[in-house]
Amino acid sequence: MAHSQHLLKIPTQGKSFYNITQQVQSVVAESGMSMGLCTLFLRHTSASLVIQENADPDVLRDLETFLARIVPEGPHYRHSTEGPDDMPAHIRTALTHTSEYIPIRQGRLATGIWQGIYVWEHRQHGSNREVIVHLSGE
Repeated sequence: MAHSQHLLKIPTQGKSFYNITQQVQSVVAESGMSMGLCTLFLRHTSASLVIQENADPDVLRDLETFLARIVPEGPHYRHSTEGPDDMPAHIRTALTHTSEYIPIRQGRLATGIWQGIYVWEHRQHGSNREVIVHLSGE
């Protein structure tokens, strides 16, 4: 079984979803693996990785609205040294994921037709996010 790793650098410009499906698929294609597992790991505590609807942008907007409702920003958190959006971003990350696992089948990610892979930025201001793509297979 072969293994490889690649680091994706994802610049964000504030709260939003950033589709990284094509970048991850490119890493898989370049690896030459026909079958295996793609593990994604986001190296941050105030952003998330999600696999979600990639056809209707209202799905992503509704997710953001819902999470903002259950984890509001404001001055009511003890941790506030990085601003009023930092602690809510940590909570949102704790409620979602920082890693995802996707099978590799016939040299491609085995995602569904309507699935996309997203970095979900939870902070108001942009940041440079890093995703480690670890591939194992043959």
